[in-house]
Amino acid sequence: MAADTVVLTFHIPVALQQQLDTVAQAMEQSCAWVVTQALEHFVALQTWKIEEIHKALAEADAGDFATAEEIEALNNKYKP
Repeated sequence: MAADTVVLTFHIPVALQQQLDTVAQAMEQSCAWVVTQALEHFVALQTWKIEEIHKALAEADAGDFATAEEIEALNNKYKP
């Protein structure tokens, strides 16, 4: 095991563990590798979401809102 890793112990539903085994076998990878990949993707997505929320809150706090005309133009853009 690499020196820059930690051991995590947690409970998951049996059905999820079975799906994990199936994916790992199909990919010819270890379950640990599949879980690491899944966690990396999940954490990256959640980090992005949090950053975007903070940006949006900062814009709102600064009073940076769309005008009625901008909203109408956007609505008209997607009308059939």
